[in-house]
Amino acid sequence: MLLTHHIDAGTLRVTLHHGLDVTNRAAAALLIQALVDAHRPDAVVLDLPGDPPTAATLSAVARAKRMCDSLAIPLTLVHRPADRVLPSRDRLAAAAGE
Repeated sequence: MLLTHHIDAGTLRVTLHHGLDVTNRAAAALLIQALVDAHRPDAVVLDLPGDPPTAATLSAVARAKRMCDSLAIPLTLVHRPADRVLPSRDRLAAAAGE
């Protein structure tokens, strides 16, 4: 599954679940375009959880941005880095304020 979406108060929130590569970049961009065409939202939020976005992911985001701009729909990009688990010794030192 490349992405999921939901609508909340006129905002289309699309979550890309993993970094795209050249084989699925166009598919993701077309899915986003189809969602915007179907829902005609007031705003779009693209959520990129996990690792830093790949070049192909950024290409799909740029395509979505151009499409939203042409429809006068604001697009916001959100990146939430993956939680990193500290090794236990570092976690204990951090908790102790060292």
